[in-house]
Amino acid sequence: MRRSRQHRAPRLALPDTVLSWFVSRKPRIPIKSAREIERMRAAGAAASAILQALAREVTPGRSTGEIDRLAADLIRAHGCTSAFLGYRGFPGTICISVNEEVVHGIGGERLIRPGDIVKIDVGVVKEGFIGDNATTIAAGDIPLETRRLLAATEESLYRAIAHARAGHRLAELCGAVEAFVAPLGFSVVREFVGHGVGRRLHEEPQIPNYRPQGKTPLLMPGMTLAIEPMVNAGSGGVRILDDGWTVITADRKPSAHFEHTVLVTEGEPEILTARPRVALPDMLGLPTWN
Repeated sequence: MRRSRQHRAPRLALPDTVLSWFVSRKPRIPIKSAREIERMRAAGAAASAILQALAREVTPGRSTGEIDRLAADLIRAHGCTSAFLGYRGFPGTICISVNEEVVHGIGGERLIRPGDIVKIDVGVVKEGFIGDNATTIAAGDIPLETRRLLAATEESLYRAIAHARAGHRLAELCGAVEAFVAPLGFSVVREFVGHGVGRRLHEEPQIPNYRPQGKTPLLMPGMTLAIEPMVNAGSGGVRILDDGWTVITADRKPSAHFEHTVLVTEGEPEILTARPRVALPDMLGLPTWN
């Protein structure tokens, strides 16, 4: 995930620039060739397999550092390297964020406790191309409102993906997230956004989780997008901890994060990091969506 552009500092930005970015310039969005798409599929499959394996290891009593070290082993076993380690100085193999931590958490001594929600974001480089995906895992029983948060965030991802079609405007995709979660009482994070992905971790376009103003690009076959709703139980406000990376909710309420790398095609969107869903309402003891 990337910060929206306002300030030039490498890890600081505010949301108004997302709006001005769309209005003031036409982004040059890379279109992948058939060969590049095959490599993106391989990178996406590896990223998905690693994420699913890590999710199974999220249990009370384990430290976030243990999960990060396991990620390093799995990434090597899949013939990949971490897309995050060393990126602008990031010290972790993956991003692992707990409860009120939104994104960019760094594995360390923190123990996972019963009732925590743990966000794992895995990005890998395989044969020069990047697969990027994330999920949120419940460590044991979690409160009703947190279950609603997870279900709503995952659902908003798939509603956004449904707009990743040739001929659709990017704004339709972006707006689908907030349009779904806001009526449920949740807030999208506006300071951090999804992004194009391919040879580089962050390509054009920026993909906010709310509808930007102005005319946005038409989606075309061959575009590969990292779509990643970040949704808070309370307000959308966030702040960054003193480590310079970990983003937390301003009100310390829980946050959820789900992400897929998606290919725009002539027909149905292709999820390059496909995996089974984990937060459908019936899985969490919730009524189905209307």
